[in-house]
Amino acid sequence: MKELVVVSGKGGTGKTTLVASLAGALQRKVIVDCDVDAPDLPVLLEPQTERVFPFTGGKKARIDQRACNGCGECLRACRFGAILENNGLFEVDPIRCEGCGVCDLVCPSNAVTLQDQKNGEYVLANSRFGPFVYGALDPGEENSGKLVSLVKKAARDLAQREGLGFMLVDGPPGVGCPAISSLSGASYVLIVAEPTPSGLHDAYRLFSLVARYKLPAGLVVNKACLSLGASEALESKARDFGFETLGRLRYDNQAFLALNNRKTILEFTNTGIGEDMLRLVSKVRSTLYE
Repeated sequence: MKELVVVSGKGGTGKTTLVASLAGALQRKVIVDCDVDAPDLPVLLEPQTERVFPFTGGKKARIDQRACNGCGECLRACRFGAILENNGLFEVDPIRCEGCGVCDLVCPSNAVTLQDQKNGEYVLANSRFGPFVYGALDPGEENSGKLVSLVKKAARDLAQREGLGFMLVDGPPGVGCPAISSLSGASYVLIVAEPTPSGLHDAYRLFSLVARYKLPAGLVVNKACLSLGASEALESKARDFGFETLGRLRYDNQAFLALNNRKTILEFTNTGIGEDMLRLVSKVRSTLYE
């Protein structure tokens, strides 16, 4: 099983746009969106849902009013302001509760329990480019790294059942727990960066993360024509880490028109940025299947 994981040091670099074009060009694969905090790939691929699985990534406290003796120990111990008192009755605000369990620990009457909490879901679906797996956290919920792991496991299981030997993964931006989880099992990492001050800074951090796990990687510079000097700086830094540059994508209004029509760049045009994307797809194929 080969896994191509596409990541970026910051959001908005064009990572998902690139993944969508690769999804239409590469064969016999499972498409995976691991950006569970903000999954955008389903908007573009318009998948048909087959199965939905709830994700339980944490716990919330609950107070049994029948067992509560009204001592208020939980209220005094909670550091998140999650315990509320109303006319001598104590209850838990689920929005504020972090599931730390201190209230359960200090309760002398065993009135507090920690209960599993649904934090999101992951979905098995079909798209016009093949099988598709993605996850989505509920608003304000955490444990996205755990959900990313479940999404990738579901995608691997699906690939095995369907006899597919390739996973195309749209990873979350940044260098935090979700990004690290998405890199687990990667055969090759495609790093998308843009030639801006914030793009340079965040790309350098991502280079360090990928190098730490000794993963083979390549760089794609998106909107490269915005600053040729910064593009060259990105490519130079990638070489310092032992990463090759697979291509540059120009800044082109056709990309926005394609997305407005819910099309990938390669579905929409073969000129301008379409030419750049065709060359990049060819390079990705030769890199992964050499």
